[in-house]
Amino acid sequence: MNRIDRYILGLFWTFFLSALIVFVTLFLAIDALSTLVQYQGISTGSIVRYYFLFAPEIIQKMLPVACLLGTVLTLSSLNKGNELVALYASGMSLLRISIPILLSVSAISAVFFWGADRLMPTITRERNFVYYNEIEKKPGKYSVIKTNRIWYRSKNAIFNIKTLNPQESRAQGLTMYFFNENWDLVQMLTAKRVDFEGKQWKLLDGAVTIFSAESSFPMSSQFQTKTLMMSEDTQDLKNTGQTSEVLSQKELSEFIDKNREAGLETIRYEVDYHAKFGFACAGLVMSLLGIPFSVSRGRSAGMMLNLGLCIGLGVGYWVLYSSALTLGSHGTLPPLVAAWAPSVMMAGAALFLLRRLGF
Repeated sequence: MNRIDRYILGLFWTFFLSALIVFVTLFLAIDALSTLVQYQGISTGSIVRYYFLFAPEIIQKMLPVACLLGTVLTLSSLNKGNELVALYASGMSLLRISIPILLSVSAISAVFFWGADRLMPTITRERNFVYYNEIEKKPGKYSVIKTNRIWYRSKNAIFNIKTLNPQESRAQGLTMYFFNENWDLVQMLTAKRVDFEGKQWKLLDGAVTIFSAESSFPMSSQFQTKTLMMSEDTQDLKNTGQTSEVLSQKELSEFIDKNREAGLETIRYEVDYHAKFGFACAGLVMSLLGIPFSVSRGRSAGMMLNLGLCIGLGVGYWVLYSSALTLGSHGTLPPLVAAWAPSVMMAGAALFLLRRLGF
């Protein structure tokens, strides 16, 4: 690495870190004000803990835009100061000038992908615990997430669901335990399958076991169908079931296989699985897309114009990315295509523009 590379890297990391700090601070400040307005009586400690745990996710989501802004402002700064012309005159191509930036972006993406896969699930679970217990104050919505079972407590009942599919309003392997006021077990109910219709649950192929203090032996009876009225509906259970955010890639893959074997729909989880890989490349793709725009503009291009360009490219990519994931979740696009199409399309556009510049 020569002096020129170190100079370019210095500019890039200055712009990148500054952009990341500004974007994350603005997002957290606005979201915190919204939370304080929506939920009254929240302690300062709860707010601080929640947003301390929320910050890593926001940093991860803001990385692509920060990488784009760092790339555009670095090259625009070189172009505005005639340094880019001097580098061309010394025999350096635009590709050679951009290599330190692209290597930095690749390293950033790799490190944060590893961190998101290994650390983010634990941080997300802790953040959810603070949110449901201390902010929303509905601890029943929070459960200790495992890769194989979902536990939920509701007043005098505890129930376990083996696999849950909120999109189809269906679950497999339900076991419910009912207790009296002294928390003595009085009834156990099992069902192989549950169909949710709001607060009405239809249980299929199960059994009811009654525990009585007057009898030494529990009484059990089988049933084909049974209807229960519950205080929880499937919308609440979405918050306690398996979600991609609290699973590593390995755990998510195993979760998809388990649900597929149980006959449940897994398209949304497959989209999320591939999307994590696709989003990890977003910073590199957006940096590539920003290069032709930053050097093709005149040296008089101002900072605000370049900032607007970055925001426009970021919003465009995010709209395309979100639309593709939505189409994939509804089965319109295959999960692999939905996750990678935005990055491939943007990378193709970037390479086309760079080719015209003689990259």
